[in-house]
Amino acid sequence: MSIVEDAKAGKITEAMKVVANVEGLEPEFIMRGIAAGRIVIPTSPYRDVKLCGIGEGLTTKVNASIGASSDIIDEDMEVAKAKAAEAAGADTLMELGTGGDFLGIRKKVCDAISLSVGSVPLYQAFIGAAKRDGSIIHMTEDDLWNATEQQAKLGTNFMAIHTGINNIVLDRLKAHGRYGGICSRGGAFMTTWMLHNEKENPLYAEFDYLCEILKEHEVVLSTGNGMRAGAIHDATDRAQVQELIINSECAQKAHDKYNLQVIVEGPGHVPLDEVEMNVKLMKSMSGHKPFYMLGPLVTDISPGRDHIVTAIGAATSASHGCDFLCYVTPAEHLALPNIEDVIEGVQTSKIAAHVGDMVKLGKRDQDLAMGRARRDLDWKKMFSLALDPELARKIRTERSSADEDACTMCGDFCAVKIVNQNYNLAK
Repeated sequence: MSIVEDAKAGKITEAMKVVANVEGLEPEFIMRGIAAGRIVIPTSPYRDVKLCGIGEGLTTKVNASIGASSDIIDEDMEVAKAKAAEAAGADTLMELGTGGDFLGIRKKVCDAISLSVGSVPLYQAFIGAAKRDGSIIHMTEDDLWNATEQQAKLGTNFMAIHTGINNIVLDRLKAHGRYGGICSRGGAFMTTWMLHNEKENPLYAEFDYLCEILKEHEVVLSTGNGMRAGAIHDATDRAQVQELIINSECAQKAHDKYNLQVIVEGPGHVPLDEVEMNVKLMKSMSGHKPFYMLGPLVTDISPGRDHIVTAIGAATSASHGCDFLCYVTPAEHLALPNIEDVIEGVQTSKIAAHVGDMVKLGKRDQDLAMGRARRDLDWKKMFSLALDPELARKIRTERSSADEDACTMCGDFCAVKIVNQNYNLAK
């Protein structure tokens, strides 16, 4: 039985107990969430993974993405980035390579870390066809099914699959137009193939067969967001909303008929005043499936600092109910991320997730403890509570004050120390 079938039957599994313990919740809550399609726990019959619950009522999770490109193929570097992402606190990892040995690199990544690993099988299918026959337009339906099954057998336990791009969506896209075009690689591949071959998307047309493959290998379906906006002026346009409608219908069918765990992916570039509306729209349309937010980037004009742009949008989206954040690194829109970019991306998104959870779940105990530690000038305690203790300790050590209690920002005139010497404001 699948974990969804167990949950629908009222059976609490060991995975549910583990996630409940991590989240500080009762196992029954996790079971009910999985049965209703509001919580997922990616697992795999092919490798042991660190269990991670994603969905309503749980802390917001962060995904890190890595992968070689056609310009830079360094298998050891991708493995190193995967390890760095896990060490930095990523909850899951997506291996999204478009260059080199697709299966070989992914196997090394899966073997190197304990996190759940996601992928986009469509990349392998289209790029393999281009290498074999000279163009992505020669991709066959069997290429898609074979890539999906091959990657699942490696222990890839959640997959972004572009089920929602169909001919109706393309009609909306052509009729409406866009300022920023299509930024999704999967969306661009599938749109080009459909228009050239004048055929329906196989992932939509043969959705039942896709579900059978995913169920056999216990893969979580993440409905790919091929029509997400690549510019804020395209946010929440007709193509994006139409794809969401189709993806939501597919998600419901996958969960209800095939007992699959399902995640619904959301838009990329969204102005700040539309973030809340997008989260609520996604949740309402999908029946409150776990929502995976790609971004959102809330402005288009800050390349080099897009991890900060994303953190603003991600914190907002998490506060309104987003369950799962895809990190963005400083290299976004500019280059393939290196190890330092990966670490920065994870840690920035972890801040955003925490800020969102302070609102969504009322998770403020750690902040309360930090406030008291600062009042007491308890530096050891402050470091232990920090999301990045090493960075905090490094900055203080490199710019240490002669006064061990104070810091060089205030020196002899530390506001906290002055008050502590004259009043007792402890609470």
